[in-house]
Amino acid sequence: MSNVGFRIKKDFERAPLDVLKEYEGIATPNIGDVMGRLCAMDYRIKPVNKQGIHIVGSAFTVRTHPSDNLMVHKAMDLAKPGDIIVIDACGDMGNAILGELMCHYAKVKGIKGYIVDGPVRDLTGIAEMGFPVFAKGGSPRGPYKEGPGEINTTISCGNVPVSPGDVIVGDDDGIIVIPKQDASAVLEKAKALASKEKEIIQSIYDGKWDRTWVDEVLLQKGCEIID
Repeated sequence: MSNVGFRIKKDFERAPLDVLKEYEGIATPNIGDVMGRLCAMDYRIKPVNKQGIHIVGSAFTVRTHPSDNLMVHKAMDLAKPGDIIVIDACGDMGNAILGELMCHYAKVKGIKGYIVDGPVRDLTGIAEMGFPVFAKGGSPRGPYKEGPGEINTTISCGNVPVSPGDVIVGDDDGIIVIPKQDASAVLEKAKALASKEKEIIQSIYDGKWDRTWVDEVLLQKGCEIID
């Protein structure tokens, strides 16, 4: 692959289906906390749908010119059921990268959703159909279809590197990217943290949540506490 800037890789290795399935019950904050709090996309990439969204899938990556969606259309034809199309449009807000028609096509194909570092359009239509789309906002200005771009190379989306096959988890809080080689290990840590938080919630209602650590940390950091 030497035609840098205008190239397509048709397929890649994905995380095991059983691993992806187990991520479906885990919130993005739990995953982010066990990954050094460094793998969450920019907060401006938000769901355009109603609240209560939660998606998990393999990253199918697209890099495109900020005003163009030719490669996104090709990605829609190549992506497999369960994939999430992740689009690096450089964060530019000039031209919408996709709209309602492309969402209907993706839904029929079994694609899990879109994540766009840029704007989309037809926000009401997308929200009404309930197809998961995360974007930086909306714009009625449509895209061109000229290229160039790349499919299934490593991209940057929301200031986070994304490689083909990385595990994507998205919910109302935002998007987390888990490198596919770390997916199983991160899953176990996230499950353990989620279980621990359930215990803490119960201890709160039982009046047993240990708060001594707060003053201990303040003391260690030299904070003066005045009665």
